[in-house]
Amino acid sequence: MHIGEPLDCCDSNHFFLQFLSVIFLFVWRKGRVSRRGICLVGLCESGKTLIFSQLIYKKAVESFTSMKENVGVLDIANKGALKLIDIPGHERVRQRFFDSYKNTARGIVFVLDSFSLNKDIRDVAEYLYTILSDPVVSSNRPQVLILCNKQDHPLAKGPQVIQSVLEKEMNVLRNTQTNQLEAVAEGGNRKSFYLGQEGKNFEFADIRSLRVEFAASSAQTEDLENLKKWLQSVA
Repeated sequence: MHIGEPLDCCDSNHFFLQFLSVIFLFVWRKGRVSRRGICLVGLCESGKTLIFSQLIYKKAVESFTSMKENVGVLDIANKGALKLIDIPGHERVRQRFFDSYKNTARGIVFVLDSFSLNKDIRDVAEYLYTILSDPVVSSNRPQVLILCNKQDHPLAKGPQVIQSVLEKEMNVLRNTQTNQLEAVAEGGNRKSFYLGQEGKNFEFADIRSLRVEFAASSAQTEDLENLKKWLQSVA
C-alpha cells in the first residue's frame, strides 16, 4: 500500500484488532501491577495468624480466633512490597472479608492443617471450592498456593497425599454443585460454572484460569521456606 492510498476493509480490521490487543495488554499489565495483595485464607486453627506474625513481625505472636483481618506490609528483596492480609477463618465472616480484598489479590495462600485434614476435609474442600470458583478470582487469575501447614506433627500428611485427598473430595463436591447450578439454570435464573475439565475427575491441573501449587510448612517450628520462595516468585 502506498502513502495516500485509503485503507481497505481488511487492513482496517487488522489495524483495529492490533489496537485492541495493545489496549488490552496495557490494561491487563496495569491491573497486574496494582494488585499487590496476598490473601491468607483457611479454616480456624490452620495456623494462618502464626504464619502472618512470623512473616510480618519476625516472631510468633499469641493468636486467637479473630473476627477481623490482620494487615501488614511484607518487603520482598528486589521485587517491592506485598500487602499481606490474614483473612479470618470463622465461617460467619470469612467470605465478607475475602470479598473485600479479592480484587487486589496477586496471590492467594490457602492454609490447611495437615494433621486434622481427615476431620476437616469437607469444610476445607467447600471453602477452597468457593474461592477457586469465584468469578473475580477466575478473571484476575492470581497465583494460588495450598500450604500444608503443621508438618512438624508426626502424623501429618504430606502435600502429595493432601492433593490426592482434596481432588477426590473436590470431585464429589463439584458434581453436587454442578447438578444444583444446572437445576437453577434450567429455570433461567443462573448460568452454571464448571471447575476443571468436563468429562474427567477433578484435578487442580485442569483449572485453566488458575495455577494451583502445593507446598509444606510448619509455622510452629518457623519452617516457612517454601512459602517465602513462592512469595518471591509471585512478587
